[in-house]
Amino acid sequence: MKIRVETNEGAQLSTFCRQLKLASQDGKKYETDCADTASMFRLIQSIPSPKAEPFKLWLARVGYERIQEIENPELVTKRTRALYKAKGYSDDWIEKRMRGIAIREELTDQWKKHGVQENREYEILTAEISQATFGLTPGNYKNLKGLKCENLRDHMTDLKLIFSMLGVASTTQTTKVEHPDGFVANMAVTVRGGGVAGIARKKLEQETGQKVVSKINYVQTPQKKLLPKPSVSK
Repeated sequence: MKIRVETNEGAQLSTFCRQLKLASQDGKKYETDCADTASMFRLIQSIPSPKAEPFKLWLARVGYERIQEIENPELVTKRTRALYKAKGYSDDWIEKRMRGIAIREELTDQWKKHGVQENREYEILTAEISQATFGLTPGNYKNLKGLKCENLRDHMTDLKLIFSMLGVASTTQTTKVEHPDGFVANMAVTVRGGGVAGIARKKLEQETGQKVVSKINYVQTPQKKLLPKPSVSK
């Protein structure tokens, strides 16, 4: 493949792969060809084998669907709902999750309008909302649930989604009213916005005697088993 890619396409395979020292079964580390997801897809496209054809067809279909979504953004929402449904989430949970996505997008729009730089600053502010709402940053919360690269909100119960939305919505509303300018000013607003949800969470925990934050996630426990069983009247 290295020879073919260089001869036919004028590209070095090292453009797509890098060698990293990885631990082997003998306990020693050896230089091993590694690639990220995009590079792996690129390499699959270069394999002249019938065995690779199903993957190539799948990539073509995904690319076609992405073009459809660009032309009709509503398809993104429909496909997202279908994916959650296929994973076994309830309709009520899906509605909350989709609403949470919309509320989150509204907040990021406000951050952009008020001088917050994307990516790193967004991550920091998001962590502050989580800290103020649940007492944990997203990273610590994922560790508690035993998650790695999974989306944290996909492993929240209905109640946790509600508090998460409250923290985000409170921050959005306060930002609209106070118009903070820049990262530092938005940080102060974010902490207060998340604090609104934090106060509500603590109040509920006080009333029920139960913690909202827990290790439960949908990787080990199917969502349908996490939902409270309906009471039966006699």
